[in-house]
Amino acid sequence: MSTKTIQSILKGRPINVGSIRVQELLPTQDGYMDPFLVFHHGIAPYEKNIPVKHQGVGPHPHRGFSAISFIYRGGIHHRDSRGNDHVVYAGGTQWIHAGRGIIHSERPPEDIHDLGGEAELLQVWVNSPAVNKMDQPHYYPATAEDTPTIVSEDGLTIVRVPAGEFMGKKGIIPTFTKVNTLMSEMKTGGAFTFPIPQHHNTLLYVLSGSVRVNGEQTVLAKEMVQFNQDGDAFTVEAITDTMLFVGSGEPLNEPIAAHGPFVMNTETEIMEAFRDYQMGKMGVLIED
Repeated sequence: MSTKTIQSILKGRPINVGSIRVQELLPTQDGYMDPFLVFHHGIAPYEKNIPVKHQGVGPHPHRGFSAISFIYRGGIHHRDSRGNDHVVYAGGTQWIHAGRGIIHSERPPEDIHDLGGEAELLQVWVNSPAVNKMDQPHYYPATAEDTPTIVSEDGLTIVRVPAGEFMGKKGIIPTFTKVNTLMSEMKTGGAFTFPIPQHHNTLLYVLSGSVRVNGEQTVLAKEMVQFNQDGDAFTVEAITDTMLFVGSGEPLNEPIAAHGPFVMNTETEIMEAFRDYQMGKMGVLIED
């Protein structure tokens, strides 16, 4: 295997999404990391004196891409205009193929205060190919127990594979776009080599702790590594106990027109998305 070298390290910027304060890493000032569009890291503390149904992110639409929540701590309660109503806890994933349009909300579960009172998650948007942007929407939940998992020989590294293929494990979530998504936890002193297709755009994000990449570059919490397409593997060593995420994807190389919650290929398609949403064609979500 040849080493995939570091292109850049991103630190992101704080923004608000609903009642959640998040760190936004993508998009950058230079644009997207095809096929990855948006990358948010959120740590959401929830108030005990406010009903959970009034916290989190309320009903909002999407079209033309996949909106994914990778949950590292706590849990998320998903509802949508297709009738899905589901909670996923730490180690799990909620994957929404928005297709032609869906409305969903992301609230804390009723037992969030039994779990420590806060959730930590990544919200990642993966672009859909033009041919699939107007498909019927689908929702796929995956628990930690159902997710294919790799454990290193020394037991210091755990890698979950919600979607894609990695080291002989195939994720249980089907995707239109060729991506690998890896949720990992590493104990201090652990080391792991991640084989990744050379032609994929690849990122590594550290949620907590600190790591050393390829034996030379230290990466701290809330920093993202973007790799060059010049190798097919990189190595991570845990300086401290660490939670991290690895994402790789084959670029679509298609035009992107994006506005708010809609990602299409032309501005005309964006205007059509707003019209369809206003006309109720994406359905209705009425929360209890």
